[in-house]
Amino acid sequence: MSEMAMYTKDLSVYYGEKQAIKKVSMDFAAREVIALIGPSGCGKSTFLRSLNRMNDVIAGARVEGEIWINGRNINAPDTDVVRLRQNIGMVWQKPNPFHKSIYENIAFGPRYHGIRDKRKLDEIVESCLRKTALWDEVKDRLKGSALALSGGQQQRLCIARSLTVQPSILLMDEPASALDPVSTAKIEELIAELKKEYCIVIVTHNMYQAARVSDKTGFFLMGDLVEYDDTQKIFTNPSQRSTDDYISGRFG
Repeated sequence: MSEMAMYTKDLSVYYGEKQAIKKVSMDFAAREVIALIGPSGCGKSTFLRSLNRMNDVIAGARVEGEIWINGRNINAPDTDVVRLRQNIGMVWQKPNPFHKSIYENIAFGPRYHGIRDKRKLDEIVESCLRKTALWDEVKDRLKGSALALSGGQQQRLCIARSLTVQPSILLMDEPASALDPVSTAKIEELIAELKKEYCIVIVTHNMYQAARVSDKTGFFLMGDLVEYDDTQKIFTNPSQRSTDDYISGRFG
């Protein structure tokens, strides 16, 4: 049995009176990729954001239920949310590099957490850029603006930035949807490499991408987790008719 990275128990999310997520219980194994699929507005991104308490910053949002990581329910009121977000990194749909140099984008997090030693910062920058297969592409222009990179390079830079504080879990909200096919392929190769060290939860609208990159897939519909199983089973022999209808393109 795989080591458990995190699990949710009866997790519900409300925006005012509207219930966006309905008592979802899911487990996430270490060193696996879990894809969340479903039509637009089904709740998958809302669910993803709840896993590192990003819904806290949305006015009117309310979360009920439990999210357990390292023996703690992170929805408990005494949770250190800053430390939590160190442990659970986030990569957004559109690349969002800081208006700084490539080097400063990567060094920002470690500096914020008190690392001042230049040699140590250099090591972290190189290590994280190597993990995201960017080092050879940018090592001669580390002082150049991150905004001069291509969209695909910017997204890999943002992934590298999220690795600097040594998370155990990475959340990715459609990380390749704004990218061209070549850049998308690089992101998918990167995900396959990173799962050797991290639990990765990815929201994607791309059925082929979910089938290619994930070990398990959860299908969401109108706030419910309809089905959660091994990706191969979900895509070849789903248990629920609505899952089959969505995957085969009959709706969504």
